[in-house]
Amino acid sequence: MVPFVMRLVAVLAAILPAVVSAAQPEPKLTLVVPFVAGGPTDKLAQPFVAAFGRALGERVSVKNIGGGGGSVGTREVQRARPDGKVLLLANVGHAAAPALNAKLPYDPQKDFEPVGLIADVPMTLIARRDLRAHNVAELRTQMETGRRKLAIGHAGEGSASHLCSVLFARAAGKDLPTLTHPGTASAMNAMLSDGHIDLMCDQTTHTLERIRSGEVQAFGVTTVERLAALPDVPTLAEAGLPGVQLVVWHGLYAPKSTPPERIERLSAALRQALQDPALIDALKDLGATPAKADDATPKALRARLAADVERWSKALKQ
Repeated sequence: MVPFVMRLVAVLAAILPAVVSAAQPEPKLTLVVPFVAGGPTDKLAQPFVAAFGRALGERVSVKNIGGGGGSVGTREVQRARPDGKVLLLANVGHAAAPALNAKLPYDPQKDFEPVGLIADVPMTLIARRDLRAHNVAELRTQMETGRRKLAIGHAGEGSASHLCSVLFARAAGKDLPTLTHPGTASAMNAMLSDGHIDLMCDQTTHTLERIRSGEVQAFGVTTVERLAALPDVPTLAEAGLPGVQLVVWHGLYAPKSTPPERIERLSAALRQALQDPALIDALKDLGATPAKADDATPKALRARLAADVERWSKALKQ
């Protein structure tokens, strides 16, 4: 009996580690979106992680960390282990952060490894539905003669909505009271519910549905040409605000010192994901343009970031 028990123990000892290993979930990749759930960047992230996970062959989940115009979540990725299992979905605000915060605890260009561009998203200048102004000319008049100053909402300094607000105020020649929210999702709710926010400049990923339903009115888009998704909405240049041009790029980053072979695998999966019909359709529905293969590379994203760091440094100083 004793020898049998000993043999049984030996067999169990041999197979138990394999059983435990099989029961453990495979490693999971986390994509940090440095803005709250339900906002424009999050809406782009949701279809992206599905396609990216299929291309990579790994389970990918989104983790929303809002605050600081994107800096809080970005800092979280900077501190992550450089094994390519925690990534950052950053947008153009990543480039403006150094000009806005002299004490920024990270360097966008030195503390992260670029993987590649994901998509470009235009922005729209919108207003609450009951605002008496219905175009830019009427908006200018109301800003000049209205009984109270119009308030514009955004998602914090350095966010895309804040940068667009800066361009709008400069083009209009007016400083507007600003109301900062954790994200444009809550700013949109404030606009729709209590009217404390009159205006907002936000990405089409977040505004298309509201514009089409008539819940908000659109004054213009921030692109050089009109959008196919909003053919009746003029560009802001057409409407009389030529200085308000902004397309929000979104890029994928890993922590500094992530191994080159991991970066290359992530970048290859990114390019494959951007060919996924489901992702292409989802981005089209959001008014976004998928990055071309040549742009979905570390080199292209590094160049785009460097150019925009310089651009926003000059613009924000002015």
